[in-house]
Amino acid sequence: MPTMNIIQAVNDALRIEMRKDPDVVVLGEDVGKFGGVFRATQGLYDEFGADRVIDTPLAEGGIIGTAVGMALYGLKPVPEIQFADFIFPAFDQIVNEVAKYRYRSGGQYACPMVIRTPYGGGIKGGHYHSQSPEAMFIHTAGLKVVVPSNPYDAKGLLISAIRDPDPVLFFEPKRVYRAAKGDVPEGEYAEPLGKAKITRPGNQVTVMAWGSMWHEVDQAAREAAAEGYDCEVIDLRSLQPLDLETIVASVSKTGRAIVVHEAPRTCGFGAEIAALIQERCFLHLEAPVARVTGFDTPFPYTLENEYLPRAPRILKAIREVVAY
Repeated sequence: MPTMNIIQAVNDALRIEMRKDPDVVVLGEDVGKFGGVFRATQGLYDEFGADRVIDTPLAEGGIIGTAVGMALYGLKPVPEIQFADFIFPAFDQIVNEVAKYRYRSGGQYACPMVIRTPYGGGIKGGHYHSQSPEAMFIHTAGLKVVVPSNPYDAKGLLISAIRDPDPVLFFEPKRVYRAAKGDVPEGEYAEPLGKAKITRPGNQVTVMAWGSMWHEVDQAAREAAAEGYDCEVIDLRSLQPLDLETIVASVSKTGRAIVVHEAPRTCGFGAEIAALIQERCFLHLEAPVARVTGFDTPFPYTLENEYLPRAPRILKAIREVVAY
């Protein structure tokens, strides 16, 4: 079984689906001969040509608008937005067109596409290359939102997303694009959307995250174990649909929960998860649900290590929640 990083796993998934289905097309800025700003589409232009790997003008609204037309005429577009921070010129297209076509047509028309975009901080990209806008799209009915943390899931979830009959936003954690490596099966396999994964079983406190923050949680849980804390770690993987069943079962067992994300705290997805836990697990809770998040500021270039929820902040929250 080959070892891949997330970039290689994404590239492999795209190649497999393009070979399998001639309707799958890739479009975006520099995705063609250049292979994408992070090289996620490298080699696809040479194999599939300019009709299926399409370089676009620097106009995100045009990229998604073009993808809408492609989807309505039977293609399966996979548009790439170079950085999640650049997605907002296409916000209207995504929330008012992509998300609502099935509903507004009474189910007559679907708008299947996978919008891939790298997100998050930790690469010294400043505030135009570091934001985590997943909550803004989870809030929009009609969209699925997926965030893998490792190469195995990146490939399996992307294949599932491309095969899904409805639109999916696929946020890729660029801080660990090349740092996260692992065994990835050759050939096709699909990981189900809407299913979380318990990556570390435990009985004292449930700690959950997605994307690059899962790696910080995993490190914090290992350091906490050295201090005698028994953490259960959940990689949520899919935020919409959310695997509430796994969350409820875990928190009902441990009685304590911590949600970690790097987006700002206010109206971040952690607030919704905390509310759901309160609704479903109230009689099991031994402590208030805690959140470890980014701050309610623009993403800071010079202070990104302080802004991001690193393992020491998560470890501090684990001590406090268990001691409550």
